[in-house]
Amino acid sequence: MATLETTFAGLKLKNPIIISSSGLTDSAAKNQKLYEAGAGAIVLKSLFEEQIMMEADWLGDPNMYPEGSDYLVGYIREHKLGEYLNLIKETKKVCDIPVIASINCYQDADWIEFARKIEEAGADALEVNILALQTDIQYAYGSFEQRHIDILSHIRKTVNIPVIMKLGDNLTNPIALIDQLYANGAAAVVMFNRFYQPDIDIEKMAQSAGSVFSTDADLSKSLRWIGIASAAVSKLDYAASGGIHAPEGVVKAILAGASAVEICSALYQNSYAIIEEYVRFLNAWMERKGMENISQFKGMLNVSDLNGINTFERTQFLKYFSARK
Repeated sequence: MATLETTFAGLKLKNPIIISSSGLTDSAAKNQKLYEAGAGAIVLKSLFEEQIMMEADWLGDPNMYPEGSDYLVGYIREHKLGEYLNLIKETKKVCDIPVIASINCYQDADWIEFARKIEEAGADALEVNILALQTDIQYAYGSFEQRHIDILSHIRKTVNIPVIMKLGDNLTNPIALIDQLYANGAAAVVMFNRFYQPDIDIEKMAQSAGSVFSTDADLSKSLRWIGIASAAVSKLDYAASGGIHAPEGVVKAILAGASAVEICSALYQNSYAIIEEYVRFLNAWMERKGMENISQFKGMLNVSDLNGINTFERTQFLKYFSARK
């Protein structure tokens, strides 16, 4: 029988199915159910820098609370962090799989201290999200990428647990950034984080939220870039995120070079039973193909000829459109 064990960011997973950070992972009770359903690892709901700062700034407005603004700012920050540390501790009590903490930040500020306390609370790894649109007309090219490197570098000097970088897809050259992330101590990269999608309500004449969930079409971005990155920067581990809506997507991601996948939308739209379905399909596929373990086919279909990346892309483009009459 095939073994589904895999290694991601130095962590041993019983299978490649990671539950990504979301409302699905915001309590120990929910996480226990995901563990019992067969998940290989869990990423806890993110601790959001912007949310903490907005609440702290509002309550700490000296015009509203002139005598206690500094105290309130500190209290909010410590209270939010305390809640998160408790989530880590309680989840570790009921889940015998890797528990990965998650922080969502946009500046190199207090995350060094937060990361230290997250490690002390028992998290097995830390996933860092730096998700922001760059719209400043005076933007200095490369500063967004450098922010990733600076935050990672400072956190790595503080903690010993693996640090995983979850990237957005708004990067000019993910490969160059990933190479620098590896040089600065990243244990793994997740591709890609998902922006919330905007829409416009033409009857109300107002902005509105678009679809919250990913679709299976989103997987192609991860396959392309993991396929390239896993060949170019091969000493890092990769996970595909976004678009895993069928068990076949797990196999595709591993063939492209991923060690694991992060799933979220498919769980919201279905039930926890899909975890077992994905695991069962992966096991059956491996046995059918004569694969005894994940490493036998991981990266089998990545872009091994890096000098031919553009040629490969253009060739596929020509093949596709020349076949359409």
